[in-house]
Amino acid sequence: MRISELRKAIDELDSQILRLLNRRAELVIEVGRLKAEQNLEYHVPQREEEIYDRLAGENTGPFPAQAVRPVFREVISACLSLEHPLRVAYLGPRATFSHLAAMERFGLSAQFLAMRSIGEVFPEVEKGNADYGVVPVENSTEGVVSHTLDMFVDSSLLICGEVVVETALHLLSRATSLAEVRQIYSHPHALAESRKWLETHSSHLPVIETSSTAAAAETAASEPGAAAIASELAASLYGLTILQRRIEDHPNNMTRFLVIGRKPTAPTAADKTSILFSIKDRVGALHRILLPFAENQINLTKIESRPSKKRVWEYVFYVDFEGHASEPRIQRALEALRDECIFLKVLGSYPQTRRPQEA
Repeated sequence: MRISELRKAIDELDSQILRLLNRRAELVIEVGRLKAEQNLEYHVPQREEEIYDRLAGENTGPFPAQAVRPVFREVISACLSLEHPLRVAYLGPRATFSHLAAMERFGLSAQFLAMRSIGEVFPEVEKGNADYGVVPVENSTEGVVSHTLDMFVDSSLLICGEVVVETALHLLSRATSLAEVRQIYSHPHALAESRKWLETHSSHLPVIETSSTAAAAETAASEPGAAAIASELAASLYGLTILQRRIEDHPNNMTRFLVIGRKPTAPTAADKTSILFSIKDRVGALHRILLPFAENQINLTKIESRPSKKRVWEYVFYVDFEGHASEPRIQRALEALRDECIFLKVLGSYPQTRRPQEA
């Protein structure tokens, strides 16, 4: 078959795909109408996960397996915008890694609301001004984001999803070379993640902390001689030149983000649960806390302690483990924990997100 004939066949398939997409959109609009009549939830996160898992299982190639999710994420996002546009709050301004994570999770058709701080994301969702929030919780190099964990102590919001993105850091500026740079701006975590490069190539330059990597890019766009450590998207949005690519110290630098909302998420094929608790101050207390997990064969994936900020030397523990809170074995473990805790708070159960290298 000649190239011209192959291209004609491809064009016909593209037209067929578009017709099917429009048919899908029509069905979604009808679903939205019925949901409105029956006062049902517009967005069902576990439904999306089921779609992704089903399609990944059905794909026999040669279409790349890793492309199935991003392609259908945009299809679902566009269709949801017809049913009920999702409003998603994130740590802004535009082009932060929180913004990238929000787009990764909800697609480009969602309405993204840039907040000035992590502390502003939570009330925006609590008040109903946003359907969901996206906040960073830990980095593979620098560890936990303390502010996020602290916000959960008093917040009524639940964790209903997670997103893991690669944190690729670049040196951006309006300058044409590093020799023209007079100061470097970025978020404290990004600066820490680029410490070795900064010490080797720019130890003579002042380094200034900002509220986000995107805020650093904004400054670099308006201030002569300024550079920012930020994402490639930030370079594009703020009209900056990438002076040096991939300056992060570790090549597999990942950041995990949490999706927060007002309602719990139903079980899926692979879930994770997060809890907060404070234990009684006595010998062997932490051992007794961990024992119910072992007895019920529950795999812990993370444990982190934070000062409670209510009493001196009192700590709050943040724990992630595999499984959904509705499972009998998880319920048994949580019930056993309550007897040992000053307080215990289930932050939510949600679908686990595979790391990019696992996709």
